[in-house]
Amino acid sequence: MIEENLIKKLEKQEQQLDEIYGTVKKLKRYFLATIIISFLTFLLPILAVILSLPWLMETFQTITGSGLL
Repeated sequence: MIEENLIKKLEKQEQQLDEIYGTVKKLKRYFLATIIISFLTFLLPILAVILSLPWLMETFQTITGSGLL
C-alpha cells in the first residue's frame, strides 16, 4: 500500500519535472531570440551609419563646396 503510493508520487513528480523541463527549454529559446533581436536592433543602425558616413560626407562636400575637415 505504502509502496504503491510512493511509486505513484514518484511518477507524478517525474511527469511534472518533464513538463518543467519543456517549459524551461522554451523559455531558453525565447530569451536567446530576444537577445539576438536586441543585439541586431542595436548593431544594424550603427553599422548603417558607419557604412553611409563616407557617402554622406562626400555629398555634404559636393553641396557646400567645402569639406567637413
